[in-house]
Amino acid sequence: MKRALVTGGSGDIGRAICLKLAANGLHVAVHANQRMQDAQAIVEEIKAVGGSANAVSFDVTDAHKTRDALTALLQPGPVQVLVNNAGVHDDAILAGMKPEQWHKIIDVNLNGFFNVTQPLLLPMMQTRWGRVINMSSIAGVMGNRGQANYAAAKAGLIGASRSLAIEMASRGITVNAVAPGIIEGSMSEAVFDRDTIKQRVPMQRAGKSEEVAALVAFLASDDAAYISGQVIGINGAMA
Repeated sequence: MKRALVTGGSGDIGRAICLKLAANGLHVAVHANQRMQDAQAIVEEIKAVGGSANAVSFDVTDAHKTRDALTALLQPGPVQVLVNNAGVHDDAILAGMKPEQWHKIIDVNLNGFFNVTQPLLLPMMQTRWGRVINMSSIAGVMGNRGQANYAAAKAGLIGASRSLAIEMASRGITVNAVAPGIIEGSMSEAVFDRDTIKQRVPMQRAGKSEEVAALVAFLASDDAAYISGQVIGINGAMA
């Protein structure tokens, strides 16, 4: 059984990804930092329908604690599917943005990618099969008012994904970025009302977490073996 790690697994999109990967026969490590109760609930949800999962907790911005947690996670075997989904936003126009707003968002969304991915690569490479899927955003492709910090981090993920894809190509490991638009859930509800969504999204609705999860699950499958170094938008024709 292949093993997957989904960072930020306790959130809306993370939960959907965890459930879908588990349904496809993977053992899923559901990551959370402060929401371990939610992560454990997802684990129980997976196990209730015959899937395999466990919950893991660490702060992706703390390189040492992340490495220690991943060392323990690797004891039963390599992680061959990694979904870097942990992310936060703290919006402000750049002229009024506080330094801590900039650094926090870069730290979680971009430095967290490095802290989690780097320790898992050598064990993954030894299996000569792997999938790294990085959750970017339409903000990282198009930019967005008030999100220079978030857009910079998500654009950085795109560049890192393309570079890592080249490095891993000969080892049977694909690396792709997924760039969601407006997706239903707690993260978007505070920012976009229904009228705004109708105006900005040609399909006139928000996407569903399950739709994002279906794309991620495809990229994690054998069927996607020749797709690498790509940025795949899922945004209702916004771009």
